[in-house]
Parts: sequence; structure tokens; C-alpha cells
Amino acid sequence: MSGFSDKLKAGVNKAKGEVKEQVGNATDNAKLQADGKLDKAKAAAQEKVGEVKDKFNNKKD
Repeated sequence: MSGFSDKLKAGVNKAKGEVKEQVGNATDNAKLQADGKLDKAKAAAQEKVGEVKDKFNNKKD
């Protein structure tokens, strides 16, 4: 399995997190801001997993 799917999920979660955080900022909703930051942190972790998978798969070839 390639890291592409993890990177794709990371992109979706990053975008989702950014929207939540911005809406939370605009509406002064601390929970929504926190949810957005959590989604962005999850995206960063998924991105790293994807990078590791890609490096591992490239070494196997």
C-alpha cells in the first residue's frame, strides 16, 4: 500500500481543520477552534505516515 492514500486523507483533514478553525475564530467558538486544530494535527501525522510508507516502498523496489 502506498502512502498516497494517507497523504490524500491528510489533505482532506487539513482542509477540514482549517475551515473549522476559521469558522470557530469568526464565531468565537472555542470548541470548533479546538476541533480544527485537532484535525490539522491529525493531518500532519497522516502526512508523515504517508512519507514513511513511500520511503519504505521505494526501498523495496
